Amino acid sequence: MANFNKVSVTQDARTELHDKLFLTGAEVSVNHLPAGACVPFVHAHKKNEEIYVILSGKGKAVIDGETIELEMGDWLRISPAAKRQFSAAEDVAISFACIQVKENSLEEYTKDDAIV
Repeated sequence: MANFNKVSVTQDARTELHDKLFLTGAEVSVNHLPAGACVPFVHAHKKNEEIYVILSGKGKAVIDGETIELEMGDWLRISPAAKRQFSAAEDVAISFACIQVKENSLEEYTKDDAIV
């Protein structure tokens, strides 16, 4: 097996990459909501924090009852226990990626994890 994997992501409503990229330490999904649409459920997690990046468009997240406006370029971290739901703006779609990792699992990163 190669030391890398590559896939292309289409404009599907949701694409989960754990199986497609053989991920072992994170889950990554790419999500597209048309204008006026929302994720049809409120959810939280047991162990995993989520990091969102807004790829295009605008919308909002409701986190523990607080509304957070979102637009392209925004990054957002949400702790596992927070209840969350995302929606697109009424007049424009939103696309975002979500990176899900076990909270407090980061030990080394960038140069501390590099082998030169």
